[in-house]
Amino acid sequence: MQFSKFNFKDQKVLVRVDFNVPIKGGKITDDSRIKKALPTINHILSCDPKQIIIISHLGRPKGKVNKKYSMKKPASRLSHLLKKRVYFEKNSNLRKLNLPNKKIIVLENLRYDIGEKNNDEIFSKKLSSYANVFVFDAFGVAHRSHSSVVGIPKYLPSCFGLLMEKEIKHLKTNMKNPKRPFVAIIGGAKADKIAVINQLLKKVDYLIISGILANTFLKTKNYDIGISKFDEKSIPICKKMLIKYPKKIKLPKDYITGLEFNEKTKSKLEEGKKINGMIMDIGPKTIESYKKILGKAKTIVWAGPIGVFEYKKFEKGTKEIAKFLSKLNATVIVGGGDSGEAIHKYKLEKKITHVSTGGGASLEMLSGKKLPVFKVIK
Repeated sequence: MQFSKFNFKDQKVLVRVDFNVPIKGGKITDDSRIKKALPTINHILSCDPKQIIIISHLGRPKGKVNKKYSMKKPASRLSHLLKKRVYFEKNSNLRKLNLPNKKIIVLENLRYDIGEKNNDEIFSKKLSSYANVFVFDAFGVAHRSHSSVVGIPKYLPSCFGLLMEKEIKHLKTNMKNPKRPFVAIIGGAKADKIAVINQLLKKVDYLIISGILANTFLKTKNYDIGISKFDEKSIPICKKMLIKYPKKIKLPKDYITGLEFNEKTKSKLEEGKKINGMIMDIGPKTIESYKKILGKAKTIVWAGPIGVFEYKKFEKGTKEIAKFLSKLNATVIVGGGDSGEAIHKYKLEKKITHVSTGGGASLEMLSGKKLPVFKVIK
């Protein structure tokens, strides 16, 4: 059933959001994910529910309690944005909660319990017992088979929230028959994008690869990448992709390197097949070569930053490409996570067709995979 057709009056509503926001120096540096959940939460509130219980994860605590990843700050920020009191349930043992009858509650980090990631049936049932209705509005984890994604809908009437509906509409509308040339930019550090890249290569005209993923491809091509990070396990599949799609895959030609992974390390421009330092960003030749490809594109998908953009001396690649994309007469879809954070950092969101809240989910959906959440919520 559609979100707008659900009756939330006098119901206890469990809402899975994605409040996995960046926190640096004890402060939330980008609250866009919280803001994008507000329409769903406000609509439910307007229906006069008995209670709204909000659940999310933050970071990767790996099943252990870690104050660094507490939901306390996102709960406080939500309260400020809603201009309503939001109660934070600090008990990290979500299996033993006796929730008080308060209007809006944010529970502690789901991933403090290993049952979340393992899609544990007991954990799913316990979360389900808190409510009468479940609303899934966390596109950022729609590609995960976790308890709060695929477990809870087995036990409660469920629907997608307004943000999920918006994400699905944008991706289906813009990507069903993308205008060509169709170019994808895949960056970042996660090696789990390799399988998705393999599928995307069947659909795109060009695939620009950067970050640790690019290092892995360069290593596959027998480049000496110095002390740069790469994923050893992905080399066999990278080799197959390079053989099958030699003209589609675009890799860096020059690099900005550092001797250590920190902001104070000395930067250096390097190029060629032998690199001495650690690749932290792309160089000027690569920026220009990427711009030539992107300038002709009619549809562009970007997921993952170009370099270590959180450090000023290594942000040029990400910043230049982001600004270039904002000026193009093309459909530009930016995935969530770090690439979405970059768009917000450079204040370009209004100039981009759509900034998604889920990088991994966007990529998997675009590659043709059916996301796990679609199998349990129609």
